[in-house]
Amino acid sequence: EFALVTPVLMIVLMGLFDLSYNMYTNEMLNGAVQQAARAATVESAVGKEAELDQIVTNAVKAVAPEASLTFSRKFYAGFSDVNRPEDWDDSDTDGTCDDGEAFEDANGNGIWDISAGTEGMGGGRDAVLYSVTIDYPRVFPVAGFLPGQSNDYSLTADTVLRNQPYGPQAANLAPSSGN
Repeated sequence: EFALVTPVLMIVLMGLFDLSYNMYTNEMLNGAVQQAARAATVESAVGKEAELDQIVTNAVKAVAPEASLTFSRKFYAGFSDVNRPEDWDDSDTDGTCDDGEAFEDANGNGIWDISAGTEGMGGGRDAVLYSVTIDYPRVFPVAGFLPGQSNDYSLTADTVLRNQPYGPQAANLAPSSGN
């Protein structure tokens, strides 16, 4: 009986350990992103993006040493603009901006974007979306036992904070139109 139950018990235990490890890594990532984003909103943080990214990297690498990290910052005029698509005329009513449909290029890059933010830290009073994605190999070999699992795991943490009013907002380009 023990020989029949042991393999199932081991798979369940490895799955629980894997889930717990990933949850802990996620909490470490979220905490580090919140800390770095808060530090980024003050005037003295301008130009120190690499140092702030290193804070997150150190916190994550303490838990997942083989993790690879990807950082992203986009700024918006206000919180209500975060991750909103640029306006467009959906003439064929399919819910996507296709070639030939008119759109308002809010960030001035010449193409329609699903998020109208501009890359960077922005200026005073801008809302900044700070995103970090980590990819790391699983510690426990659950992928071989549970269908649909990969050997790697990916997590993303986002936070939105408003820069302190240390200066004027970043120059928002006057929207142009395009097709």
